[in-house]
Amino acid sequence: MGYLRKASKSMRQSNYLWLLCNFNFNPLTHQRFSRLNSTAGLRQYPPELVRSFSVIARADHGKSTLADGLLEPSGTTAKGHVQPRFLDKLQVERERGIVIKAQTRTMFNKHSINGDDCSDGKKSPTFSLNLVDTPESCSQVTVDVDTLTKIINDHPFPEKPLHPTLLHLLPPSTFSISLVENILGRLFASHCNGLKALEFFNYSLIHSHSPLSPASLNMTLHILTRMRYFDKTWALLRDITRTHPSLLTLKSMSIVLSKIAKFQSFEDTLDGFRRMEDEVFVGRKFGADDFNVLLKAFCTQRQMKEARSVFAKLVPRFSPNTKSMNILLLGFKESGDVTSVELFYHEMVRRGFSPNGVTFNIRIDAFCKKGCFGDALRLLEEMERSNVVPTIETITTLIHGAGLVQNKGKAWQLFNEIPLRNLVADTGAYNALIAALVRTRDIESASSLMDEMVEKHIELDSVTYHTMFLGLMRSRGIEGVNELYQKMTQRNFVPKTRTVVMLMKYFCQNYRLDLSVCLWKYLVEKGYCPHAHALDLLVTGLCARGLVHNAFECSKQMLERGRHMSAASFLMLERFLLQAGDMDKLKELDQMIKKLQSVLPPSRGHSTGISTSRL
Repeated sequence: MGYLRKASKSMRQSNYLWLLCNFNFNPLTHQRFSRLNSTAGLRQYPPELVRSFSVIARADHGKSTLADGLLEPSGTTAKGHVQPRFLDKLQVERERGIVIKAQTRTMFNKHSINGDDCSDGKKSPTFSLNLVDTPESCSQVTVDVDTLTKIINDHPFPEKPLHPTLLHLLPPSTFSISLVENILGRLFASHCNGLKALEFFNYSLIHSHSPLSPASLNMTLHILTRMRYFDKTWALLRDITRTHPSLLTLKSMSIVLSKIAKFQSFEDTLDGFRRMEDEVFVGRKFGADDFNVLLKAFCTQRQMKEARSVFAKLVPRFSPNTKSMNILLLGFKESGDVTSVELFYHEMVRRGFSPNGVTFNIRIDAFCKKGCFGDALRLLEEMERSNVVPTIETITTLIHGAGLVQNKGKAWQLFNEIPLRNLVADTGAYNALIAALVRTRDIESASSLMDEMVEKHIELDSVTYHTMFLGLMRSRGIEGVNELYQKMTQRNFVPKTRTVVMLMKYFCQNYRLDLSVCLWKYLVEKGYCPHAHALDLLVTGLCARGLVHNAFECSKQMLERGRHMSAASFLMLERFLLQAGDMDKLKELDQMIKKLQSVLPPSRGHSTGISTSRL
C-alpha cells in the first residue's frame, strides 16, 4: 500500500481500488510487477491481454499521484527517478497542480491465472496496461473555465503572443460552443485586455470543429469597444462578414453603435450606422429594426435632442413602429423628465400607436424614480384596465418604487402578491425588496431574505451583494461588512467593479488595509483584473502607510494584465519611490507602461510614464 499512501486523503477515500481490480490485475504487490522491455511490439498482445483504464476524479483528488504510484513498480520508469506528477508535461500543469491535457503510458505486467504463482513464467501471461491520466471530469467545466480565464489574463502582455499558450491549453478536440462563450464571458467580467480576448476569439474561430455562436462574437465586440479598440472592431466585423456572416446579428450592431455614441461624436455615430449598412451587413435592406438600433444608441448614450434630430431626419426612410416609440420614451425617462415622458406618451397615442407592456413599464419606472409612487400605482390600474398583463418586471419596478418612498408595507404586499398573479419571484424581485428593506434600515429582514434566496437556489447577483453591503455599512459597520465579505469569497463570487471600488474605499477609510489587500489578491487569484479606480484607492492607502513595495506590486500586476494605471496613481507611486531612492522599480513601471502604449494608446487620465523632467 506504500504507493497508494502517497496519494491525497480524498483519493484514498475514493473508489480507485475497485476500478483497478476490475481489470483483473493487482498493482499493489511489488513482486507481481516485472520490468519488461517497453519497446516490445504491441502486436504480440491479443485483445484478451490488453487492459485500458483511466484515472477519473474531480480536481485535487490525487489522480496524478496515483499515476506516479503505478509507473515505477511496473518498470515503466527507473526506480527512484520518478519526479512528482511525472505525466504532467505542460509547465502550467506543474505550476498549478492541474491536469489540462490527458497523457497516456503503457505498462507491462505478468499476472497469475487461477491462483498460479506469478514466478512461473509459463503460466503467467504478460498483460499490456494502458493508463490514461485525465483532466478534471466533465462536471468540472466551471473549474476549467475559471482556470483558463486566469491563465489568459495572467499571460505576459504584450511581450509574448497568446496563440502558443492556447495551442497547448486548448487542443481543437476540446472545443465546444459553451466553453468559448463561458471563457469570453469571464474575460469580459474580469476586465480582460481586448487584444487578448480578440486573439482567443480568432483562435477559437480557426480551430473549433463546430461554428461559434453569435454570442461569442458579441462578447468579443463588447470587450473591444469597451477599451475603445474601434479600428480592431471594424476589422473584425469585416472579416466576419467575409468568412462567417451568420454570426452577425442586430445585437452586434447595437453593441458597436452604443459604444461609438458613448465615446465618440454625433457624426461618428451616424457614420458608424452607414458603415454597418455598406461594409458589414452587405446586401441587406435596412428596415425599422435596424433604425431602432441606431435610435436606442442615441437615446441611451447621448442627449435626447440629438435622438429627436436623428428620428426626424431618418423617419421618412424608415417607418417607425411601437418599439421605436418605446425607445424614445425610454430616452425621455433616462433624462429624468417625467413631464416629457407623459407628453411624448400622449403624442405617441395620437400618432395611432397602441401602448404595450413595455410602454407601461417605462412610464411606471419614470414615476417611481421621481418618488411619485401613487401615480405609479394608478398606472398599474390603468394597465390592467387596458388588458395589458403586468409582468414580473412591472411588479419589481413597483417594489423598488415603494422602497424609494420608504413604504415597507406596500413593498411586502406587492412581493407577496407575485404568486397570486401567476408570476415567479426572480433575483430582480428579491433584490428590489432587499433594497426597500435596507432603505428602511430593516437589515435583519434583508439578511433573512438573502438567506431565503440561498435556500431556494435563487442566484445572488452583484446587485444583491452591493445592496447588502450598503445596508451593513450604515448599520453594523466594518464587522458586518467583513462577515458578508467572507461569505461572498467562500461562495467564490466575484463582485462587479462598483462593488469592488465601494469595498476598497470603505476598507481604506476604516484603516483595514489588510482587507483591501486581501480583496485585491482574491480578484487576481480568480483571474480578474481590478479596475483602475480600485488601484487608485489601494495605492493611496498603501503609500500613506509606507507600504510602497505592496503598492508597486499591485501596480505591476495591473500593467502585466494589459490595463493602464491612472496618472494619479503613478505620480503618487513615483513620488514615494523617489523618496525611497528606488529608481529601478520606477523605471520598471515606466518600461511596462511604454510597452503597453504600443498596443493600447492611453486615454485621458491614464499614465504615460516618467515625465522628461524626472529623467
